[in-house]
Amino acid sequence: MPARATPSYLSLDKTSYPWKCGINYRARPKRYRVGKGEQGVLICEPYKSELVPHWRFKTPAIARRSASAIFRMFKAYLDAEDFVGADMARKFLQMGYTRARRYANYKGGRKYDKYKGYALKERGTGDPAKAESAEVFYRHWKKAEAEPRYAAQKKAWKGTYG
Repeated sequence: MPARATPSYLSLDKTSYPWKCGINYRARPKRYRVGKGEQGVLICEPYKSELVPHWRFKTPAIARRSASAIFRMFKAYLDAEDFVGADMARKFLQMGYTRARRYANYKGGRKYDKYKGYALKERGTGDPAKAESAEVFYRHWKKAEAEPRYAAQKKAWKGTYG
């Protein structure tokens, strides 16, 4: 019997979540928080709308084009000293990895079975091609995190804004 776990999104307290809908984070960058992992990635506008059209991982070839495009955007944000944009692009690279891995591990990309009390589904039932897509995003994500300008901007941002 698969282990039982409650997905964290079911108990999300929106009032204390630091990322809010309806904020233009380019116009009000001081409201942005770095956070952990991919937090806020699907909320922070206008970056979300700029990055989502490029975010794909259906096949390894599509993932290569997608990750390359997002990495170019990451570099452009760094060039413009737009840390929020760079961090969001880094989050999309990370999310490309995690979502493709989920589809590689679980049929249909669904980790929990909501009809069985959110029991974890069986691993290894997913799409093997997605594992290669995940690897593509992983390499770009790690390259972004290793970028010295990103590391310096992130350290300065966290020191000033959190």
